Parts: sequence; structure tokens; C-alpha cells
Amino acid sequence: MVDVTVNTNVPAAVQEVWETIGKFGALADWHPAISSSETEEGGKKRRLILVDGSEIVEELVEKDDGSRTYTYTMTQPGPLPVQNYKSTIKVEDDGKGNSKVTWSGHFDPTSDPDEARKAIENVYQSGLDNLRKMMGG
Repeated sequence: MVDVTVNTNVPAAVQEVWETIGKFGALADWHPAISSSETEEGGKKRRLILVDGSEIVEELVEKDDGSRTYTYTMTQPGPLPVQNYKSTIKVEDDGKGNSKVTWSGHFDPTSDPDEARKAIENVYQSGLDNLRKMMGG
């Protein structure tokens, strides 16, 4: 099992950040690698089309608007070298009126563990970097 965690500080209020990323089906709105996101099964499943045309399918496990977190699993990893993938996105107040966003996950690699770790770190980092940029950072 490989664990990956990436954090970023976002110069915006927690509720504003959560409104942007807290919708499970809205990943395409803020992640640059996702060209579209369609929800199925009443919003419990999302089908992501990547900019290269490949597809990933994920299922929502738990969402808590109060603690601004959601957890999901990846049922079809597409081009990512992972299986048994589970991830959580969380938005917290940084104590200065801004936000700290943490994206963490764990998985079993289907290829070289270091390459799999780097692939997931890149997914998380590119999304969080774009989010920070969108929110004025």
C-alpha cells in the first residue's frame, strides 16, 4: 500500500473553496487534467474524461459538508497505475481566514511503486495548483 498526501494554502475563505471543490461531480471545474465530469447514480458516481480522452470512474464513499471532506474510491483507474485506490479531499481554515486544502490517498500500485506514487502526486499537485491560481493565489 502506498500513501500520498499533498497540501496547499488557498487565499480564500473556507466556504468559498468548499463551494468550488466540494461538489463531487465538479472536478472538471477546477482540475486541468479533466475535460469533463458526468455524475451517475444520483451523484454517487462520477465518470471523468481526461484531456487525453481516457476515462476514470470513481464512486463517492462519504461526504460531510460540516467538516468539508469527501472520500471516494476509484473503480476504473483508466491510465493510472493503481488499484484499491481510496482518497479524501479536505478543506480547513488555516487560522488566518484562508484555507488549507489536503488531498490524500492510498492505493496498491500496478507498476513500479515510485512511478505510481509520482503519478498520483502529480494528479493531486496539478489540481491543487490550479485551484490556488483560480482562487487568486
